[in-house]
Formats: sequence, structure tokens, C-alpha cells
Amino acid sequence: MMTSERIDGFFTLRGGEFNEAGKSATGLKKALREQGYELEASRRAAVVAFEAEMNVIIHAVAGTLQYSLEDDEVKIVVIDMGPGIPDVAQAMKEGFSTAPEWAREHGWGSGLGLPNIKKNSDRLVIDTVPGEGTKLEAVIRLGRSSGDGSAS
Repeated sequence: MMTSERIDGFFTLRGGEFNEAGKSATGLKKALREQGYELEASRRAAVVAFEAEMNVIIHAVAGTLQYSLEDDEVKIVVIDMGPGIPDVAQAMKEGFSTAPEWAREHGWGSGLGLPNIKKNSDRLVIDTVPGEGTKLEAVIRLGRSSGDGSAS
């Protein structure tokens, strides 16, 4: 099923607020399921939203997650006020992590966030300025069963 109208969602994210983790991903998944999109597409979008949300909670002071659902795709845009990513190529490697010790003590920061986002996205763009923050934009085509993760 494809919606003929645009559906938007917006979430404010706060660094260190683990009790808020997953709210944006759950909200997005619910919106997709209510529109009748297949479970696999909803799962992929929720994974992207959750991993991006956790990156903000672990690394940034604050940020936002906004999604737009229109026709056959969902676009997820996350903007944070964090340290930025000094080396995006290195950060995309599974197992590489700059998570602080306190996050690792909670079981987070295993270095799978950005690789999981890439794997579940059909298009991924990361704009980052070290010392200022990061903007991540991911697009998931709905109705497809797997992403090609083309990152730029």
C-alpha cells in the first residue's frame, strides 16, 4: 500500500537519556504499519531510526529525528549537536566505536550503529563537521525486502 498524502513525524532527542531510547523508532514503525506497509520495510526503517537515535543519545548533547513518509519511501533525517565524526569511512566499519566508557558499561557502543544504518538504507548521506555535529539522511524504499546501503 502507498499513501497519497505525506505523513511527517518529529522527535527531540537528548544526550544520555537512555530511558527515551527507541521512542522515535517505535513511532515511525507504528506509522508505517498503520499505513499498511509490509513488516520488512517497517523493520528496516525502525532499525535506521533506532541506531541513529542511539548515536545521538550516546554522542551528542541533543538532536532531532524527523521522518517523512510519502509515496513509496520514507526519509529519516537526524541532526545532532555532537562532536561530529572525524573519519566517516572508519566509523562505517563494523566494530569501530568512539562511544564513551559509560555507554559501553550500559551495553551500547559496539560499533554497529552506522553499519546497521547503511545496511538497512537504500540511500545514506552523512554530513558532519568535527566539533559541531552531524546530519544523517537515510531513505528507505518501501516494499523492498533488503537495502543496498549505497552510502555517500
